[in-house]
Amino acid sequence: MKAKATPAFDLQPTLTGKLVVLRPLRAEDFDELYAAASDPLIWEQHPENTRWQREVFQRYFDGAMESRGAFAVVEPASGRIIGSTRYCNLKPEDSEVEVGWTFLTREFWGGAHNGEMKRLLIGHALQFVERVVFVVGENNWRSRKALEKIEARFWKQLAADGEPQAKVIYAITRGEWK
Repeated sequence: MKAKATPAFDLQPTLTGKLVVLRPLRAEDFDELYAAASDPLIWEQHPENTRWQREVFQRYFDGAMESRGAFAVVEPASGRIIGSTRYCNLKPEDSEVEVGWTFLTREFWGGAHNGEMKRLLIGHALQFVERVVFVVGENNWRSRKALEKIEARFWKQLAADGEPQAKVIYAITRGEWK
Protein backbone atom coordinates (compact mmCIF):
# COMPACT_ATOMS: atom_id res chain seq x y z
CA MET A 1 0.00 0.00 0.00
CA LYS A 2 1.39 3.37 -1.02
CA ALA A 3 1.69 6.04 1.71
CA LYS A 4 -0.38 9.15 1.21
CA ALA A 5 1.77 12.13 0.21
CA THR A 6 1.88 15.01 2.67
CA PRO A 7 0.99 18.35 1.08
CA ALA A 8 3.71 21.00 0.92
CA PHE A 9 4.06 23.10 4.08
CA ASP A 10 2.63 26.57 3.39
CA LEU A 11 4.89 28.78 5.51
CA GLN A 12 2.73 31.89 5.09
CA PRO A 13 -0.96 31.10 5.20
CA THR A 14 -3.41 33.57 6.71
CA LEU A 15 -4.39 32.15 10.11
CA THR A 16 -7.46 33.66 11.73
CA GLY A 17 -8.48 33.51 15.37
CA LYS A 18 -10.89 35.56 17.46
CA LEU A 19 -8.15 37.77 18.95
CA VAL A 20 -5.47 37.79 16.24
CA VAL A 21 -5.06 37.37 12.52
CA LEU A 22 -1.69 36.21 11.26
CA ARG A 23 -1.12 37.28 7.69
CA PRO A 24 2.00 37.26 5.52
CA LEU A 25 4.34 40.12 6.36
CA ARG A 26 4.70 42.66 3.54
CA ALA A 27 7.43 45.19 2.80
CA GLU A 28 4.97 48.04 3.31
CA ASP A 29 4.40 46.88 6.92
CA PHE A 30 7.81 48.16 8.06
CA ASP A 31 6.76 51.50 9.57
CA GLU A 32 3.76 50.14 11.45
CA LEU A 33 5.68 47.10 12.69
CA TYR A 34 8.61 49.23 13.76
CA ALA A 35 6.23 51.48 15.70
CA ALA A 36 5.01 48.37 17.54
CA ALA A 37 8.59 47.17 18.16
CA SER A 38 10.18 50.46 19.22
CA ASP A 39 9.52 49.95 22.95
CA PRO A 40 12.84 49.00 24.65
CA LEU A 41 10.99 46.97 27.30
CA ILE A 42 9.84 44.49 24.65
CA TRP A 43 13.46 43.51 24.05
CA GLU A 44 15.03 43.86 27.53
CA GLN A 45 15.26 40.07 28.14
CA HIS A 46 16.04 39.22 24.54
CA PRO A 47 19.60 38.29 23.50
CA GLU A 48 19.48 41.15 20.95
CA ASN A 49 18.16 43.72 23.40
CA THR A 50 18.75 46.74 21.15
CA ARG A 51 16.21 45.59 18.57
CA TRP A 52 14.04 48.61 19.44
CA GLN A 53 16.61 50.78 17.61
CA ARG A 54 15.59 51.42 14.00
CA GLU A 55 18.81 50.16 12.34
CA VAL A 56 18.80 46.97 14.42
CA PHE A 57 15.10 46.46 13.78
CA GLN A 58 15.71 46.95 10.04
CA ARG A 59 17.97 43.85 10.08
CA TYR A 60 15.25 41.90 11.93
CA PHE A 61 12.66 43.01 9.38
CA ASP A 62 14.91 42.22 6.41
CA GLY A 63 15.51 38.74 7.82
CA ALA A 64 11.78 38.28 8.30
CA MET A 65 11.11 39.18 4.67
CA GLU A 66 13.90 36.89 3.45
CA SER A 67 12.58 33.99 5.54
CA ARG A 68 9.38 33.79 3.48
CA GLY A 69 7.69 32.54 6.65
CA ALA A 70 7.04 35.78 8.55
CA PHE A 71 3.69 37.13 9.69
CA ALA A 72 2.25 40.42 10.76
CA VAL A 73 0.14 39.87 13.87
CA VAL A 74 -3.00 41.96 13.47
CA GLU A 75 -5.59 42.72 16.11
CA PRO A 76 -8.89 42.37 14.20
CA ALA A 77 -10.78 44.75 16.50
CA SER A 78 -8.54 47.70 15.54
CA GLY A 79 -6.91 46.44 12.35
CA ARG A 80 -3.49 47.44 13.63
CA ILE A 81 -0.30 45.41 13.65
CA ILE A 82 0.59 44.44 17.22
CA GLY A 83 3.61 42.23 16.56
CA SER A 84 5.25 39.64 14.38
CA THR A 85 6.21 35.98 14.37
CA ARG A 86 7.53 33.50 11.84
CA TYR A 87 8.14 29.95 10.81
CA CYS A 88 11.82 29.31 10.19
CA ASN A 89 14.38 26.54 9.98
CA LEU A 90 12.05 24.00 8.36
CA LYS A 91 13.80 20.63 8.50
CA PRO A 92 11.76 18.14 6.45
CA GLU A 93 14.31 15.38 7.17
CA ASP A 94 13.61 15.77 10.92
CA SER A 95 9.91 16.60 10.41
CA GLU A 96 10.48 19.82 12.37
CA VAL A 97 9.91 23.55 12.09
CA GLU A 98 10.78 26.42 14.41
CA VAL A 99 8.31 29.08 15.47
CA GLY A 100 10.08 32.17 16.65
CA TRP A 101 11.28 35.70 16.24
CA THR A 102 8.03 36.60 17.99
CA PHE A 103 7.06 39.79 19.76
CA LEU A 104 3.86 41.54 20.77
CA THR A 105 3.32 45.06 22.03
CA ARG A 106 3.23 45.23 25.83
CA GLU A 107 -0.51 45.76 26.07
CA PHE A 108 -0.95 42.19 24.81
CA TRP A 109 1.53 40.50 27.16
CA GLY A 110 0.33 37.84 29.55
CA GLY A 111 -3.11 37.56 28.03
CA ALA A 112 -4.85 35.34 25.55
CA HIS A 113 -3.46 36.92 22.37
CA ASN A 114 -0.05 35.20 22.52
CA GLY A 115 -1.63 31.85 23.37
CA GLU A 116 -4.05 32.08 20.46
CA MET A 117 -1.25 33.10 18.10
CA LYS A 118 0.90 30.13 19.14
CA ARG A 119 -2.06 27.71 18.91
CA LEU A 120 -2.80 28.88 15.37
CA LEU A 121 0.86 28.44 14.34
CA ILE A 122 1.27 25.07 16.04
CA GLY A 123 -2.03 23.69 14.74
CA HIS A 124 -1.12 24.63 11.18
CA ALA A 125 2.47 23.33 11.43
CA LEU A 126 1.54 19.95 12.92
CA GLN A 127 -0.43 19.16 9.78
CA PHE A 128 2.95 18.97 8.01
CA VAL A 129 5.63 18.13 10.61
CA GLU A 130 5.87 16.01 13.74
CA ARG A 131 7.58 18.61 15.96
CA VAL A 132 7.42 22.37 16.46
CA VAL A 133 10.35 23.91 18.32
CA PHE A 134 10.87 27.29 19.97
CA VAL A 135 14.41 28.62 20.52
CA VAL A 136 14.65 31.33 23.19
CA GLY A 137 17.36 33.07 25.15
CA GLU A 138 18.10 31.23 28.37
CA ASN A 139 17.31 34.36 30.41
CA ASN A 140 14.20 35.34 28.49
CA TRP A 141 11.85 34.30 31.29
CA ARG A 142 8.86 36.09 29.80
CA SER A 143 9.03 33.95 26.64
CA ARG A 144 9.80 30.79 28.59
CA LYS A 145 6.73 31.30 30.81
CA ALA A 146 4.57 31.93 27.74
CA LEU A 147 5.77 28.65 26.20
CA GLU A 148 5.06 26.75 29.39
CA LYS A 149 1.52 28.22 29.40
CA ILE A 150 0.84 26.53 26.06
CA GLU A 151 2.39 23.31 27.41
CA ALA A 152 5.53 23.34 25.32
CA ARG A 153 8.13 21.27 27.14
CA PHE A 154 11.77 22.09 27.76
CA TRP A 155 13.72 19.92 25.31
CA LYS A 156 17.37 20.93 25.44
CA GLN A 157 19.87 23.69 26.04
CA LEU A 158 22.30 25.09 23.47
CA ALA A 159 25.70 26.52 24.34
CA ALA A 160 26.18 30.25 23.94
CA ASP A 161 28.83 29.77 21.19
CA GLY A 162 29.72 33.46 21.01
CA GLU A 163 26.12 34.63 21.47
CA PRO A 164 25.23 37.06 24.31
CA GLN A 165 23.48 34.22 26.18
CA ALA A 166 22.84 30.51 25.82
CA LYS A 167 19.57 29.41 24.28
CA VAL A 168 17.03 26.82 25.31
CA ILE A 169 14.70 24.85 23.08
CA TYR A 170 11.11 24.00 23.89
CA ALA A 171 9.09 21.59 21.77
CA ILE A 172 5.59 20.32 21.08
CA THR A 173 5.03 17.15 19.08
CA ARG A 174 1.99 16.09 17.16
CA GLY A 175 1.28 13.36 19.74
CA GLU A 176 1.40 15.86 22.61
CA TRP A 177 -0.76 18.52 20.99
CA LYS A 178 -4.25 18.95 22.36
